[in-house]
Amino acid sequence: MKNPLDSAALNAAIENVHRAGMPGLFAEVRDVGQVWRGAAGVADVTTGRPATAGMRHRVGSITKTFTAAAVLQQVENGRIGLDTPIGRYLPKLVPGERGDTITVRMLINHTSGLAEYLPYAYPSLKAYPALADTGPQSLDDHRLTRFNPTELIEMGVTAPAVGTPGGTPGVYSNTNYLLLGQLLEQATGTTAERYITGNVIERAGLRDTELPAGPYINGPHSQLYEAWFGMIDPPRDYSVYDMSWVGPAASLISTVADLNRFYGMLLAGEIVSPSSLAQMQRTVPVVSQEGKTIDYGLGLHPMDGPGQSTFWGHGGMVWGGGALAMTRADGKRQMAVAVNTQRWNRLDPAGKPQPHPIDDALAALYRVAMYG
Repeated sequence: MKNPLDSAALNAAIENVHRAGMPGLFAEVRDVGQVWRGAAGVADVTTGRPATAGMRHRVGSITKTFTAAAVLQQVENGRIGLDTPIGRYLPKLVPGERGDTITVRMLINHTSGLAEYLPYAYPSLKAYPALADTGPQSLDDHRLTRFNPTELIEMGVTAPAVGTPGGTPGVYSNTNYLLLGQLLEQATGTTAERYITGNVIERAGLRDTELPAGPYINGPHSQLYEAWFGMIDPPRDYSVYDMSWVGPAASLISTVADLNRFYGMLLAGEIVSPSSLAQMQRTVPVVSQEGKTIDYGLGLHPMDGPGQSTFWGHGGMVWGGGALAMTRADGKRQMAVAVNTQRWNRLDPAGKPQPHPIDDALAALYRVAMYG
């Protein structure tokens, strides 16, 4: 068997990420019926409670694949047109010329040119992407804030555009996915959260996955420690947080097992049709929030090593937590990894994130998990 699961190598690789400075992490890797689950470090730095592989976790922008799949289901039944201008559905939210030129597809693949609303919603992030001039204060101020999605969308729509509609490279923006949430609501007559729950989460048989209504993570979970590029030292716990600041863009709670199940079914054509899946895998260059240009499809992006098979999935970050879920194109090899600290890289004098041992250790874990 090619690339069988090497438990010893996976155990060593996950332990190395903890040794490099990650308080806790957990993962699941699958290969043709074999399953490895592992964890390292602690879920709570105060009590020393260990991290375990079955923990529920905020998985951030992995939510975008779920939202994109929900929109494509509505494309399949004719309620939404992939290349229809968003202004035809939501004229008040995207008025004028941009509403006439930004299509649903451009929202899903981040080529709308709409700006990210976060620096406007969080005053201490106003200088983003100039990281040295940002700070974490407003993260604390908004722990229990119930944001209104249309107000967040307005911030992104009225901010200076970051590109022309359909132009590449696109620029990653959560504004796009909040608009998709409003589009789903209009097309289905129910909230985006309710529709995604019934038609994506439950359709995939995910028992530990939800779009939360409140600020708490139910069930066994890790605390989430935000470092904000060394400005919070020691990192602070943000696991209790109202996720209305990202809603259908990044609020999902899941487990590594559920993520592997979901992506396996998606790539098998069991969540959307094979033709919709083919649309999801049509990529364009997009500048990520970290400033890197990546290939991005419709809520999916590819990863591959030199001379290696292509994997499809998504990564995600929230305040203090993150995850990456990747499934090989043939569905036979899968990886989902969750970590309980974010933005561990301190800034150099030029304000750029400095390399950290965690970066290399995580990359090595991904390599072992994906390619054996």
